[in-house]
Amino acid sequence: MTPRKLSARLARVAAQVPAGARLADIGTDHGYLLVALMSRGLISAAVAGEVALTPLRAAERSVREHQLGERIAVRLADGLAAIEPADRITAISFCGMGGETIRDILARDKARLGGNERLILQPNGGEQPLRQWLMDNGYRIHHEELLRENRFFYEIIVAEPGEPMRYTEQQLYFGPLLLQARGPVFAAKWQRLLRLKQQTLTGLARAGQGVIDEKLEQQVRWIGELFASNGGSADLKWSCRTMPISAPDESVDPPPPRSVPRRG
Repeated sequence: MTPRKLSARLARVAAQVPAGARLADIGTDHGYLLVALMSRGLISAAVAGEVALTPLRAAERSVREHQLGERIAVRLADGLAAIEPADRITAISFCGMGGETIRDILARDKARLGGNERLILQPNGGEQPLRQWLMDNGYRIHHEELLRENRFFYEIIVAEPGEPMRYTEQQLYFGPLLLQARGPVFAAKWQRLLRLKQQTLTGLARAGQGVIDEKLEQQVRWIGELFASNGGSADLKWSCRTMPISAPDESVDPPPPRSVPRRG
């Protein structure tokens, strides 16, 4: 059977998996990523970890249909508990969970990490606290990319243990490598978010309740400074390099993070 074609998001995640890796996909859902990589001979071994029974059964079915049961282990487990020492895992992927959920799993299960794994992370929101954890725990961000699929923006963060690196608060918020590259999708995302955050601040001011959201105000300042440093206002600059911005009522934020139930 021919493997299911990966979405643009999962295809970009797959591109960051080293050739011949022993990959653990945590929160694997249907197992599409592992099946595609294994079917193409791009990884040498795999573990599909899933805490919820329904997606676990779907992953088992995908693996069985492609006759990969001897090469992909599908396990019902919470977080990194899916990984066993004998697996000799060299890369770990998390796709579709909230960034804070990924952070919490990594923090809770840190003892299960061997210390040399590449982390390939595709959070649905919560990128800043996830980057903060990586920095605080000796990981260096080697690659970042931002893509737009349908109506949503997705960030991919690739990190490995290495020489300590300190990032500024703005770098943690925007992504140090994304901030450096400042491509057209990056501009489109932050133009959109600046507009939404400004609307929220305006709404709070009109409510007249004296509510001050300092965190939101700080974010608006950072985004405004980002565009100003590029030579002008967010509405007028980068226009020759950006894709069309969605209408105000079109949602382009990441879809809600996949819920990750905990086993009792």
